[in-house]
Amino acid sequence: MKLQQKIAIVTGASQGIGLACARRLVQEGASVMLVDLRPEGADAAAQLGEQARFYRADVSQKAEVDAMVQATLDAFGRIDILVNNAGVTHAADFLDLQEEDFDRVLRINLKSMFLCSQAVARDMVKRGEGGCIINMSSVNAELTIPNQVPYVVSKGGVNQLTRVASISLAQYGIRVNAIGPGTILTELAKQAVLGSPEARRTILSRTPLGRCGEPEEIASICAFLASDDASYMTGQTLYADGGRMALNYTVPVRE
Repeated sequence: MKLQQKIAIVTGASQGIGLACARRLVQEGASVMLVDLRPEGADAAAQLGEQARFYRADVSQKAEVDAMVQATLDAFGRIDILVNNAGVTHAADFLDLQEEDFDRVLRINLKSMFLCSQAVARDMVKRGEGGCIINMSSVNAELTIPNQVPYVVSKGGVNQLTRVASISLAQYGIRVNAIGPGTILTELAKQAVLGSPEARRTILSRTPLGRCGEPEEIASICAFLASDDASYMTGQTLYADGGRMALNYTVPVRE
């Protein structure tokens, strides 16, 4: 187990990629605080056993982030790993998008990562033993979907936040990296981009490996980045997209 005796926080951890990451970190020996607004996170933590706890918080609010960090320190005594995974989408054409919806997505998807990273990094610096921050980005940090304006803007910001934080925190031995998933079989993806057979076919026509990814495949990358196997990596975004970003045409879809 690569993460024996490590302590991790995973936000947006009640389902999908966040839950898969929390589960994999526990399997690798870490103790994990699952953080989410959804009460289902408590059941998820209970299923992961004694190494997991649940804390309900809105990570886009500084006071709640500070309380989350303190609760984790009270429960486990330290924080070695932060996985910033909380995120939402909002579909609307550019001309119809409302200001409050743009602000809400940016607050949850981007500002929360800044707040959590800053709060956790401050404790890591105080402890003086380094640490690891992993931000959940997306292929849509580089690509785009016309009716997902605030989502793609937020993910572009996540990549730059990852870079600037990695440079700022390198002197303290804190590594900051990101993961950019393609289309992963989560509830979020099913609602946003896999809502119909036509939408599924469109996604697969742009995916050379011919399938969508599984949350556990992203969790494997998370465990790698959190471990000493990635000890010389910082400021990077690793794309797990089935080949999508390398493609400039479409491929046949297997029915």
